[in-house]
Amino acid sequence: MADLVVLGFSDKEKAESVLRLAKDLSKQELLDLEDAALAWRTMDGKLHIHQTYNTTATGAAGGALWGSLFGLLFLMPVFGAAVGAATGAVAGKLTDIGINDAFVKETAATLEPGRAAVFALVRRSTPDRVREAVRPFNPTVIRTSLTKDREEELVAALHSV
Repeated sequence: MADLVVLGFSDKEKAESVLRLAKDLSKQELLDLEDAALAWRTMDGKLHIHQTYNTTATGAAGGALWGSLFGLLFLMPVFGAAVGAATGAVAGKLTDIGINDAFVKETAATLEPGRAAVFALVRRSTPDRVREAVRPFNPTVIRTSLTKDREEELVAALHSV
């Protein structure tokens, strides 16, 4: 089961840096994310959300593959790929996997102008190494699905010197 962690940052640039860091930590096999999102509020109050996992593109790619295979059976691989990609894209668009979109919007709506948040659905991690890497960005813990004890441990670790 994955754990949800929402970290707040003083600006969008820090939050983007943490998402890039998450990719690096993933390459080092220190962090395995199921899904992630970035939300920020501009100084004029507009809210922006960027999902890192694109279900439409993934659905289209999978649909094209399966469509091609079925197309080969009926001697129409190009037509099968086109139909498969279209149906896969629609299915992907309608699928909400990972972090719930409504939760992201609801939580992001609480951000003050100029601030940002990173939403991470963590399958597994090496907690001490990940916390150590994220600490220089001075995040605040906004919400988690962790137990109260583990959340308090996370908050303490992120704010220790």
